[in-house]
Amino acid sequence: MTFTQRFQTFVCEGDNISCEVAGFEIIARIVRDDCPDAPDERQDGFWPSLYKDAPGFIGPGPNHRQRFAEAQAKAEAVMAAWRKDEWFYCGIVLSVALEGVTLEPHATSLWGIEANYPGSDNAYLTEVAQELLPEALDAGRATARRLCAALDTSGARA
Repeated sequence: MTFTQRFQTFVCEGDNISCEVAGFEIIARIVRDDCPDAPDERQDGFWPSLYKDAPGFIGPGPNHRQRFAEAQAKAEAVMAAWRKDEWFYCGIVLSVALEGVTLEPHATSLWGIEANYPGSDNAYLTEVAQELLPEALDAGRATARRLCAALDTSGARA
């Protein structure tokens, strides 16, 4: 079971990919993360540091000042792009349908993922969807079983 499509190299909220597994249609969609925190507030060590006990320590060795300057320039570029809304944090949300009926609109998800991150091809978005696929399928199967059991106990038969 696998997604044969992949998310594009530039994505927008609402973009999706889908696949069919054992009669279930699984849709993975991009939903903008509603947490307003900036990247440097979300990630320890976002800003580089020359201090060995700091989360952003660039490591010892030759050219440490040059490596620090390069890391600082990269962090500043990432922050500038985020402020211009060139990239954003999102969630990958999987839904499950069977014969056109949505069984689980939010079967599983993972949040806090970078979309359109500078220098990224967004391949990670598809990898996340792929990793979540078994859990979404399990949720869809469980809902289908529950609905069938409810129909069976109510005396309604198709």
